[in-house]
Amino acid sequence: MSLLRNLLDRLGARQRLTRAGLPGLLAELRGDGEINAGEKAMIEGVLEVSRREVHEVMVQRSSMVVLRLDDSREKMLSTIIDSGHSRFPVIGDNPDDVVGILLAKDLLRAMTESPGERLEIKPLLRPVTLIPETKRLDALLGEFRRGRNHLAVVVDEYGGTAGLLTIEDVLEQIVGEIGDEHDPEQAPELVRQEDGSYLVSAKMRIEEFDEQVGTALDTGEFDTVGGLVMHRLGRLPKAGESLDVGGWRIQVVAADRRRVKRLKASRSNAV
Repeated sequence: MSLLRNLLDRLGARQRLTRAGLPGLLAELRGDGEINAGEKAMIEGVLEVSRREVHEVMVQRSSMVVLRLDDSREKMLSTIIDSGHSRFPVIGDNPDDVVGILLAKDLLRAMTESPGERLEIKPLLRPVTLIPETKRLDALLGEFRRGRNHLAVVVDEYGGTAGLLTIEDVLEQIVGEIGDEHDPEQAPELVRQEDGSYLVSAKMRIEEFDEQVGTALDTGEFDTVGGLVMHRLGRLPKAGESLDVGGWRIQVVAADRRRVKRLKASRSNAV
């Protein structure tokens, strides 16, 4: 929450702040031009992190990319290359038996230093951080920072593996999706199609969508169009799934194991 305090100190809060009153203050500051849309979104992201729990944003167990302790070095390398990740939970007999975390760079270094030799994986493993599903994201971010960890395995009330969460997943709740040099060039947030429908970035703010399209989807409950879809469905949807809201049908066009990316919005009677 220090980021929030620093920003508000810089702006000079003009009233006694409470959590309930902060959205109104942010809207006022934005309307007065004292903060820009990016600053407003970041402060709202900090607030979101302070009230959300791990289970709401974690990668589900069924979508986790893991390595098995008895995998060959070739199979491990293939999994690393195919996934593009840098850190992997390593499991023993079953997915609930997480024995450690393997960094791709550690495996590659060991393979380079001992080419052709039998490779022992256990000495390469880093300790695994286990966290409950109900842990708040702001508390987890503090643990990541203090422990210099980047990945935690989420366990359910019975001690079984429920999913995983990375520091990137938490930070993206504040600053939005963090891309890299391998990501495709970002498409426009809103593109009108010839049939009158719209291709929409899941990160587009609902208030901006309403303003540009003439809809009335913004109830103040959600920030983005993707957030509206996820909360209405109660889970992370897959590509092809849709829902009807406010006279519009919103269909998921693109999604991965962590987030909704692209949506199609069309009038319900035009589908």
